Amino acid sequence: MKTILVDAVDAFVIEGAGVFKDMHDLLEQYLNRKIILTGADDEQFKTFGLDAMPYEVFTLKHDPEKTDPRYFELMLRHFGLHADDAVYFEHNALAVESARTAGITSYHYDSEKKDLHALKKFLDDNL
Repeated sequence: MKTILVDAVDAFVIEGAGVFKDMHDLLEQYLNRKIILTGADDEQFKTFGLDAMPYEVFTLKHDPEKTDPRYFELMLRHFGLHADDAVYFEHNALAVESARTAGITSYHYDSEKKDLHALKKFLDDNL
């Protein structure tokens, strides 16, 4: 069963509001493991409430950033995953491209539109 890699801030976490409940409800429809990916440092981790997430959280504290494919290579190695063991959605187009470069099937989630129907279709098509 594939792991769902979830973008943290501006996707799963809405700054100033916490967990995006509708997205959480959508993700709970899947039995797959979920891992929240972020670049947050220790201070940002607390500021965004990442220490109180319902899923595992992974960060490299901006070293490297998610826009660098090495972020995803290190993350996969950390969890003992292969690129084809996971799918990923992310609001930052450069990070999406970085994940794709690392071999992960990825989806650009538009954080302005918050189109959960399109996200569900991506998940259904790729899990």
